[in-house]
Amino acid sequence: MEFYIIGGILLVIIMYIITLRNKFVSLSLRVENGMASIDNQLKRRYDLIPNLVETVKGYAKHEKELFEKIALARSGLMSGNIDEKMAANDQTSQLMSRLLAVAESYPELKANEGFNKLQVELVGTEDKIAYARQYYNDTVFAYNNMILKFPSNLVASMFNFARKTFFEIDEIEKENIKVEF
Repeated sequence: MEFYIIGGILLVIIMYIITLRNKFVSLSLRVENGMASIDNQLKRRYDLIPNLVETVKGYAKHEKELFEKIALARSGLMSGNIDEKMAANDQTSQLMSRLLAVAESYPELKANEGFNKLQVELVGTEDKIAYARQYYNDTVFAYNNMILKFPSNLVASMFNFARKTFFEIDEIEKENIKVEF
């Protein structure tokens, strides 16, 4: 009789461990899916930037340094680990703000239909990037939460599940935007 009780308890414990491990695997895949969604939107931004830059270039020929910095930041969007992508994303966001500020100085450019369409596409892409980052961070939160809570932390350490990094923005992007007229 004791053998059946001990066997039953061991079976319940094993089933619990299997269930937790499967949940970790599922959450880990969601984190990867979230990062892939961010990559997808960064690629969209990556593809839009040259068109926007070329449109502005025709009007603002003296902004060569800005265009070079944008090209350099753009190349970082598609390569590296999450920390490098976060840094490239922050730099690209700052430079795109500068590019759009330069474009505001040219009334004939602001009236250009192609420029306006590109600007709308870029804004839509930025919204999609924000949504993808939020999904990714929510998933990382759920995953990391399981890693830190008892008893799932025991299963996490047994199977070497490690904490994931949140997609964070640069401190400068957290500051209030100064609007001047």
